[in-house]
Order: sequence, then C-alpha cells, then structure tokens
Amino acid sequence: MLYSFVEMNRAAMLPLRLAVKASRAGLRSPLNPVGQTQIGRSMAAAADVFEATTRFYGKPDWQIDTTRINAVDVPISVNTVWTSPWCRLLHFRRAPDAMAKAVGANAAPQPRLLIVAPLSGHYATLLRGTVEAFLPTHEVYITDWTDARMVPVWFGRFDLDDYIDHIRLMVTKLGAGTNVLAVCQPGPPVLAAISMMAEDNDPARPATMTFMGSPIDARESPTVPNKLSEERPFEWFEDNMIHTVPPPWPGAMRRVYPGFVQLSSFMNMNWDNHVSAHWKFFSHLVEGDGDNAGKHRKFYDEYLSVLDLTEEFYLQTIRRIFQEHHLARGIFHHRDRLVRPEAVRDVALMTVEGEKDDISGIGQTQAAHTLCTGLPASMREDYIQPGVGHYGVFNGSRFRTEIVPRVSDFIASHAKTPAKV
Repeated sequence: MLYSFVEMNRAAMLPLRLAVKASRAGLRSPLNPVGQTQIGRSMAAAADVFEATTRFYGKPDWQIDTTRINAVDVPISVNTVWTSPWCRLLHFRRAPDAMAKAVGANAAPQPRLLIVAPLSGHYATLLRGTVEAFLPTHEVYITDWTDARMVPVWFGRFDLDDYIDHIRLMVTKLGAGTNVLAVCQPGPPVLAAISMMAEDNDPARPATMTFMGSPIDARESPTVPNKLSEERPFEWFEDNMIHTVPPPWPGAMRRVYPGFVQLSSFMNMNWDNHVSAHWKFFSHLVEGDGDNAGKHRKFYDEYLSVLDLTEEFYLQTIRRIFQEHHLARGIFHHRDRLVRPEAVRDVALMTVEGEKDDISGIGQTQAAHTLCTGLPASMREDYIQPGVGHYGVFNGSRFRTEIVPRVSDFIASHAKTPAKV
C-alpha cells in the first residue's frame, strides 16, 4: 500500500507543482517589477525549493562527452557491450583518432578498468565523478544496474547469487588483464566472484581487485546502518521494508525494496544537514548566487534519483552480509558452493577507506586482506584517506588528487597485458 500511496501523492501534487512553476516563471520574468524586489526574489526562491523537493527524479544522464588527455579533448561515446534484464555493461569509449593524437598512435593499450557500481538505491551515475577521474588513464567500463520496478515479473527473480553470476559474466566478457574496482555494496559479492574464478583457475580472472568503502566485514567499527541491521530482527525488514510495485510500472506486482524508502533512511540519518543545505540553497537563490545554487542542484539531482531493489536481493544482503556476516566468517556460499577467498593467489588486492566514513567504518574494507590469505604481501595495498567520509572515498577533490593516483599506480604495478574484447 505504501508504494501506491506514494504514487497517488505524486499524482495529486502535479496540479500544485504546475501552479508553482507558473508562478515562478512569472516572478522571474524581466517584465515583472515585483520579481526584482526582495519579496519577489524570496517567493521565486521558495517556488524553486518546492519544485526541487517534490519532483520525481528519473534516471540521470551520464553527461560525459569528453575527457582531456595531454591537453587533447577526447570525445566519449557510451556503448553497451553486454546486457541482461538486470544490468548493462557500459563502455566509455574514447575516440580512437583523438586518442592517437593524445597518447601516440603506437602507445601501449591503457589498463582496462571495470567499475562495479553499488546496487543499493542509487543509479550508477552516482559514480560519474569516479568514471571521469579514471578516463584519462584507463579504458573504463561500469555496471549499470536496472531499476527493479522496470523489470516485468516474467523475467523472474534476481538475488545475491544472481548478482555474483552477473559479476563473473561481465569480468569474463572483458577478459584476462581486467582490473576490477568495487565501490561500497559490491565488495562482498565481487570478492566472492573473483574467489571462485581463482579457485577454478579461470583464465579470465582479473589482474587486480580494488575495494572502496565496502562492508567486507560489517562487524568492524560498526556504523549507524550496521547497528540498525543487527538490532532489528530479520522479520522486521521483511515486514516493513518490502512493498509491491503498483501499475503502471513495467514491474507491477514485483516485490521490492523501494528506492524512496532507502532514500528516506539516509536522509533521516543526516536530517539537519539536508535541511541546512536546502536553506542555503534558498538563500543563494535569493542572493542571485547561481554558482552555489547550481552546485546544490547538481548534487541533489543525483542524490534524489533512486531505483528499487528486488525483495530477494535486498533481504539476502541484509541477512548474509550485515546480520550473519557469512563472508567474514568463512561460511559464504554461492548457491551450494562454499566461497574460498584464500584461493586468490595472483589477483592483486587494494583496499581504500575514508577516515570519516559513516557508512562503512574503518576496518570493514581492510578485512579483505584477512580473508585473502593466499596473497603475498607484495600483491597487497591498503590506504586510508584522511578527512573524507563515505562519498569522498569515490568522489570529490581529494578522491581525484590523492586516491586516484594511488589506485592507478597500484593497477600499473600489477598490470597484465589485456586481452582484446
């Protein structure tokens, strides 16, 4: 019922939103003298805030058209190279002619990097800054997970084991020599997939794996979300977090963990900060500070865009990763097969954490080193970025200037000749 209520509320707000947008247009008209007064600017700013907080945010565009390499602007095209009902593997293809001009026609191929985006409420475009930062030095691919409300029920279930299968299929598609970077939620399933590839001596296993702010062992430095997952009984999540997609969405009748529920949870964790941010947004609009108002819009346009997760994927993640800690305890199974991280012997491992991360605390990602006992010290690296929280681990100025160079050096030091895709 909650999902239907949210949809009905959205429809009921439409006439009011149209009226507010018309009022804002009138107040912003250069022919309206009231719009140039303090009260006029305040009314227009209030209309902007209302529109921004009541809008339905769909899937954002990537908005990556070029990257700059050695003072050369290289055009980018986003191509789908592998697909299923649940995910697209995207390639940010750099124009060959421009690349030849930027790095030389006979330059060695740059490392292939697969960024595994989280399936935890936001679209893969939340990692736009991550992609942009690696584009000058890597051949970048990313997982673009599908919103569960867009997948008709006849496509069946999608659970944590299916997720792991998808990771392995995509790594296999890209071939030997690929470098895998998992941001936040994908850490445990990515480690599981690579562990099985290593145990199988799969020729397509990657050269390196990097985990950033990932809950490999959520028992370490537990944060508010970690504590909530453990304090609530499993049945509470089943009863309160799962809802049915209503018509007219393509996935009508599918049971999901709605993105708007996830968003509400994270907004409530830092409610005062979000209220303060919107008050500053209002003030910037009144003052005519377009730069700061634009930065606010850019962040929240992405942050408020959310997708749904299937019931089975969400609940299995809660139970196996955050409540019972299967991977960290050595009892994680992919279907009927025990996952053995100790089987990883030639896939170099790097972990990155943020000093102020309030989602994945210090030590949760580092736990990958404890599990991968088969790796020599020469194939391991751990880094804690001072002064950043969870978002800063994969985006922002410190990410670009301090984390990316370290990850790039790590990948380069363990590079293997990439196979052709």
